[in-house]
Amino acid sequence: MIVFKTFLKVLNKNKGIILLYTLILLIFAYFNMENGETTTNFYAEKTDIYILLEDENIGLTKNLVDYLKSVSLVKEIKEEKLEDALFYRDVSMIIKIPKNYRIDTLNGINREIEIQSTGDYTASLEKMLLEKYLRIQKIYLNEQLEETKVIEQINETLNKKVTVELTSTLDRSSLSKAKLYFNFSNYAILAGLVFVICLMLTIFKEEKIKKRTLVSSLNYKKYNRILFLSNGLFTIILWLLYVLLGFVLIGKTMLSYHGLFFMINSFIFSMCALSIALLIGNVSQNKEALSGIVNVVALGSSFLCGAFVPMEFLPKSVVKISHVLPSYWFIKNNDLISNLEQISLKEVHPIITNFAILIGFIIIFSIGTNLISKKKLKQS
Repeated sequence: MIVFKTFLKVLNKNKGIILLYTLILLIFAYFNMENGETTTNFYAEKTDIYILLEDENIGLTKNLVDYLKSVSLVKEIKEEKLEDALFYRDVSMIIKIPKNYRIDTLNGINREIEIQSTGDYTASLEKMLLEKYLRIQKIYLNEQLEETKVIEQINETLNKKVTVELTSTLDRSSLSKAKLYFNFSNYAILAGLVFVICLMLTIFKEEKIKKRTLVSSLNYKKYNRILFLSNGLFTIILWLLYVLLGFVLIGKTMLSYHGLFFMINSFIFSMCALSIALLIGNVSQNKEALSGIVNVVALGSSFLCGAFVPMEFLPKSVVKISHVLPSYWFIKNNDLISNLEQISLKEVHPIITNFAILIGFIIIFSIGTNLISKKKLKQS
């Protein structure tokens, strides 16, 4: 009981650190969840263009001009000011239809349509639309149809609409928020547990306290067991705190099977973070070095494993290196859980595999802690 009371006193003195990491988690998670909101609606924006028409505005030429007017915003600009219009982004593209374009095209002569563009994404979109029209036109011209029939077939093809049906019933926006929150919790869990638990172990292993424990009637094994259970209790309380915050920030998603998997994943990772903290606490007992250790372990793994920057944006070499860190499997699981369509063995199998890998890390770190403890006990 004395050990536990001492543990609580030390914990109370360092509650500010826990609150600090919690606040960091809330700030980062909140702003990223706000910026990360998704929408299922898409609206195409028309590009500003200028058409320099040197051919007669009839037949195929007229049809091309009409098409460009339907997919773009055609501006009227004086010819001598065209270069300035591109420079000042008044238009994104100038499309030049050369003289005799219609006649030559009908006679099988390939006439190139000259374009000048700003090179930005709107100009790229306009170029794609123009190329699409020209490909369709070429297909029907190769069939040696009459001009009116070619125009008719081109317009019929262009007017065909593709209906996109979303078959998934998942609330992608809420699941994306949940994933971002739990990904960011990687830093808060690691930083909070490593700092506090290492500090606890450092204090309890001070020479004076250690000698008092050895001469007391308290069994050394019982002392270690109480200290371990106290750290375990602190880990569970911290995990519960972050889960409760998840309910506040994410809402009803936490009550779904996705929420259950997120909670299980974060619990196993919290236990893994506990085993990491116990290992570091037994290796290093330098209070001054704690901040540096936290930065290396928590910040380093968060950046390398995709807690702050999504894995798809990280270099492949970095992602390969991150496989040796528990945070990688925790964050990977969060990604898998957010895309989980239904509960089935096929869908859940990779998530359970990652659970097993995290548990494997716990066993490895625990064995390492025991070996170091025994070695130091013999030396003392």
